[in-house]
Amino acid sequence: MSRKRKKYDKYSRRKFLKHTASLAAFTIVPSHVLGGNVRAAPSDIVTVASIGAGGQAASDIQWCNSNGGRIVALCDVDDTRAAEMYKRFPMAARYKDFRIMLDKEYKNIDAVIIGTPDHTHAVATMESMKRGKHVYCEKPLAHSLYEVRMITEAAEKYKVVTQLGNQGHANEQMRLICEWIQDGAIGEVREVHTFVEYSNSCIGNLPKMSEKHKVPEELDWDLWLGPAPYRQYNPMYLPEKWRCWRQFGTGSPGDWICHTVDPSFLALKLKHPTSIEAVETGDYDPVAHKETFPPKAKIRFEFAARENMPPVTLYWYYGGLMPERPSEMEPERRWSYAGGLLIGDKGKMIHDSHGAQGLRIIPEVKMQEYERPPKTIPRSPGHMKEWINACKGDGKTESNFEYGGPLTELAMLANIATLLPKRKLEWDPVNMKFPNCPEAEKYINPPYRQGWWI
Repeated sequence: MSRKRKKYDKYSRRKFLKHTASLAAFTIVPSHVLGGNVRAAPSDIVTVASIGAGGQAASDIQWCNSNGGRIVALCDVDDTRAAEMYKRFPMAARYKDFRIMLDKEYKNIDAVIIGTPDHTHAVATMESMKRGKHVYCEKPLAHSLYEVRMITEAAEKYKVVTQLGNQGHANEQMRLICEWIQDGAIGEVREVHTFVEYSNSCIGNLPKMSEKHKVPEELDWDLWLGPAPYRQYNPMYLPEKWRCWRQFGTGSPGDWICHTVDPSFLALKLKHPTSIEAVETGDYDPVAHKETFPPKAKIRFEFAARENMPPVTLYWYYGGLMPERPSEMEPERRWSYAGGLLIGDKGKMIHDSHGAQGLRIIPEVKMQEYERPPKTIPRSPGHMKEWINACKGDGKTESNFEYGGPLTELAMLANIATLLPKRKLEWDPVNMKFPNCPEAEKYINPPYRQGWWI
C-alpha cells in the first residue's frame, strides 16, 4: 500500500531540497541511534516546536510551556490565527512550512507538537518522527486508516516518545473504571453504548462549494491544503468548520470517539473490531452528501473475546441519537452531553466524557453499597506532563501511538461505514481489508495531492 513519491506541485522536490540544503548540511539521523537527543539538552529541559499555533494548538503550546517544555519554534500557515502565540513567545522562530522548520531547527528541538487540521496530522507526524523527534499529536492521530496504521508502526520503528491528544486519558476516573471492571463491579461486560450529542456535518453548505472567494493575505492556502487534493479557498472550510468536510476532517467520529470510547477501550482491553456497521445515518445520502458526514449516526462495532474477557458489542451514537435509557437510571439523573453505558451481567455503569468523569454504578444505591477495590494502577501526573517527563527519559506515556493508533482506527472505520450504510463490513486488521466488501477498501487509503506523502 505504499505511495509513489512524486514532485511537489508548487515547486519540485529537487528545488525544495536545494533550497534547504544549506540549512541542513548535516546527516539526519534519528536521535535514538545516537543514544539520546542530538543536541544533548540538559535533562530538565525539553525544547519543543509546534506545527500549528492557533486553536487547540495554542492551548497545547501553553500547556506544554507550563509543564516543563521550552517553546523554541512555531509554525502556522495563518498569521492571524498564530498571532497570539507569536506575541506570547516572541523569541520562538517562526515558519509557515513545517518541512522547512524541521530541517532548519533540527539541532534545536527535541520534540514536536502537532495541532493542525486532521488532514495534515500524518505528514507532519511522520516527518517529525523520521528526524527522531518526540511527538505529541492532537486527536485524531491521522485522517485515514492507512495513515493511522503507518504512523503507529513508525512510532515503534523510530523509538520516539509519543502521545495522542486525548487529554482525559490521564484522569483519575480512567484508572478507576479499569480497577472496578477488573474487580468485577458489574460482572462480565458484553455490551457498551457510547455517545456524544454534537454533530460535525455541513450538508446545508454543499451548494456553497462552487463559490469563489479571495484567499486572505495572511493565509497560505496551498500549504494549508497540504496533502489534500486541491480545491479553491472557501471561508466555510476554516478556521473552524474543516472538521465537517471529509477532505480535511474526520467528522464527529474523529472528534469524539477518542474521548467517549476511550474508557471502555482501555478497561475492556479492546483493540481491533471484527466488524463495523452504520446501523442508522438518518437522511444522509452517501453519494449526494459524500463531501461531508451524516448529521447523526448509530455505529455498531463487534469485538472478539480477549484474554479472559467475553466478546463485546459496542455502539457509538452522535447527533442526537442516544442509547435506550436503562431502567436502573433514576428519573432525576440526566445523560451527560457525552459519555457511555457499560452493561455487565451483574450490573450497569455510566460515565461522562474525557476520562470517564462522573463514573457511577447505577442505581446509586448499588454505588453506595459497592466496596471499592485498592488503587493498584499508577496515577498520571497529567497528560502533557507524562509526555514531557517521558521525553526526558522519566516514565512513559499512557496514550502513546501503540494505544492511540487502534483507538483512532475505530473512528476511521466508522467514517467508512457511513459511506456504505446498513452493511455489515467484516474487518481484517492484519491485512487491512474488508473481506466481504472489497468496494470499501478504496476508502482505506485516499489519494494524496501530488508531491505529498508519508
